[in-house]
Amino acid sequence: MKEIEIFLEDKKVRPTAMRVLIYKYMAEKEIAVALTDIENAFTKADRTTLYRTLKTFEENGIVHQIDDGTGISKYALCEKGCNCKIEQDLHLHFHCSNCNETVCLTKHKIPHINLPEGYLAEDVNLVVKGICEKCSGN
Repeated sequence: MKEIEIFLEDKKVRPTAMRVLIYKYMAEKEIAVALTDIENAFTKADRTTLYRTLKTFEENGIVHQIDDGTGISKYALCEKGCNCKIEQDLHLHFHCSNCNETVCLTKHKIPHINLPEGYLAEDVNLVVKGICEKCSGN
């Protein structure tokens, strides 16, 4: 837990008990999680507190939000050294249509896309949909 506190402090985030618990919960998952997943894990916590924690984490480069096409925003921890800049840290996401899990494929980077003059990218999201290795049996 002390390592998490130090990490959060390094990211300029005050390590409250709830923030440490949410970070620990997300670190133990190998998939992206929705706000409802976190709510179900922390049933006694206030939904607003959980949401604000995710937003604080997102604003400070601790998590990134994923739109996997399900209509529910998911969040995943950023890998070490990530700064979530469009030009540098974009990677693929995979959504399994069988188990409904979304994972980051951080080793598979999205190449820089040159937009026509006058266009300004604010976000890039590439989600591959199919059957994950768990569900395919490979």
